[in-house]
Amino acid sequence: MVEVETDKTIYISNLQKNMKLKNGFVLREVCGEEVVMAEGLDVVNFNKLISLNETAAFIWKKAVKDGDFTPEQLAEYLCEEYDVDSKTALADVNSLIEKWKDMGLFEE
Repeated sequence: MVEVETDKTIYISNLQKNMKLKNGFVLREVCGEEVVMAEGLDVVNFNKLISLNETAAFIWKKAVKDGDFTPEQLAEYLCEEYDVDSKTALADVNSLIEKWKDMGLFEE
């Protein structure tokens, strides 16, 4: 977020652009666990399974359903589904997004 102060009025602008998960990654249940795995030739170099807890799987499903999303949208879903305040939800979503970015799960 960027804060701009003009004439004692502070405007807060969110410069976060919409994000999108890469095509070719799917969430599957394997032996009772939710895992993200690669499918198809677009992700042929990705040879991992990523295990997600219940909350991360919930966020993944919402991100896939929405297509394009912002961290704020995903945090709002968390607040609606779980007993969590918006500040904590957004921090958790941002942390998860950073991990997923490091794994190469987002469109560039």
